[in-house]
Amino acid sequence: MPPFAEARVDLDAISGNIALLAERAEGALVMGVVKADGYGHGMVPAARAALAGGATWLGTAFIAEALRLRAAGIDAPVLAWLVPPGEPLTEAIEAGIDIGVGSSWVVDEVVDAARRSGRVARVQLKADTGLNRGGIGPADWPDAVAALARAEAEGVATVTGVFSHFACADEPEHPATTAQLEAFHEALAVADKAGLRPEIRHIANSAAVLTRPDARFDLVRPGIASYGLSPIPDLAVPGLRPAMTLSAALVGRKRAVAGSGVSYGYRYVTDRETNLVLVPLGYGDGVPRAATNRGPVLVAGRRRTIAGTVCMDQFVVDIGEDTVRPGDRAILFGPGDDGEPTAQDWADVLDTISYEIVTRIGRRVPRTYTGAVR
Repeated sequence: MPPFAEARVDLDAISGNIALLAERAEGALVMGVVKADGYGHGMVPAARAALAGGATWLGTAFIAEALRLRAAGIDAPVLAWLVPPGEPLTEAIEAGIDIGVGSSWVVDEVVDAARRSGRVARVQLKADTGLNRGGIGPADWPDAVAALARAEAEGVATVTGVFSHFACADEPEHPATTAQLEAFHEALAVADKAGLRPEIRHIANSAAVLTRPDARFDLVRPGIASYGLSPIPDLAVPGLRPAMTLSAALVGRKRAVAGSGVSYGYRYVTDRETNLVLVPLGYGDGVPRAATNRGPVLVAGRRRTIAGTVCMDQFVVDIGEDTVRPGDRAILFGPGDDGEPTAQDWADVLDTISYEIVTRIGRRVPRTYTGAVR
């Protein structure tokens, strides 16, 4: 019997999505991005599923995430690309983790850590090509490249990759993507002139994998698409399958008369005599409070809308004259096979992106896994 609430993750779906994206990459290597606990799906199981689907690299935001992969026995190449002060650089170097260098100060930090460890640091240089977030900008790029070329010559570091990130790839016609590609080529030319010979060059996220063949280079980094959700809401991608289904057993049912206020603040009032059911998930579990009177849910075989305020641990659904039995479940989102909402449906209702819907599901909700890879 499943837990009273669960996020069920189909690992075969993740493997299949990676295989599909590898086909679309047409020869480029694939990095399975498993940051943020595998976009809420569970980092270690998602990583194993991605590797089973054909990924040869894994990507995390932070070194601590990459070290968790190593602790789980995963020895595939891993890039951790966000390096705040105080990150365990020596541990990362000793674990063979590729360290993303996205600011000039990190260069010196990594080189010093490599000298202390007596090991060669694996480094990937991140160029800011126009996102104006992480990455080394054009003004500082030549100096950073030169510093790492010196570190290579000293034998304390090797530059395994050069990469960047798109700002607007989810808008296929946006001119910024082409401008960023041009800037990336310029950054690569500077690195080449300095004698750097990276194993991989990469810039393509999920959207670019699907829409920009000229952005694939040596490796692609699909994130949300690996979990079966399209990075471009209006772009249907045949074969991609959402991996997560969020559901909960109904706690109870009660009869309410017309004019009954429901949940905090009476933001929903019944307009007739009706049946109300209680779902034991709330904003403490990652169900947005903004889903009050808006969030779609499948109950008793029909789509409904959350009735009233989403509470910390629960919300109510008005099911009219329909009935439920003990053990019946409410499905918040899933692949849509049985008419249930999808994570994209939730994103559309709440004016956000599907990434946020799946990644915000909290640790109180158990992850259960199906599929060949565990």
